[in-house]
Amino acid sequence: MSKQCPFCGGTMEQKTIKTIFEYKDQSIEVDQPGMYCDSCEEGILSRTDHKATEKEIHDLHARVDGLLMSDEIKTIRKSLDLTQQEASELFGGGVNAFSRYERGETMHSKSLDQLLKVLRKHGNNILDEIKAEENKAA
Repeated sequence: MSKQCPFCGGTMEQKTIKTIFEYKDQSIEVDQPGMYCDSCEEGILSRTDHKATEKEIHDLHARVDGLLMSDEIKTIRKSLDLTQQEASELFGGGVNAFSRYERGETMHSKSLDQLLKVLRKHGNNILDEIKAEENKAA
């Protein structure tokens, strides 16, 4: 499907191009779908087009900032034998927080990042303490 380019009047077509995203002093190349003009090379991205590269870009930001990447969060949660809902209830962030963190849709906090790193290293002993405190509060 093609349409007229709002920038130059040329023809835009849906395709995927290699795009470089930069964050601070780091960059990644991703395959970015979108509507691109054959004349002026401008592009228009739909929500679906954005979602196609969202996780890669999110993980670039996390890596550069020294935070856990989305797959690492999932690995830690699973190693603690927690569902996404249980992790959200224990650590906060809302009902669907861990689902969004693991899909790379939302950046988690530095404090959660530090807690997850401690849990990755020291595991279930600390998690048992957190659960005990949660039960006292309930």
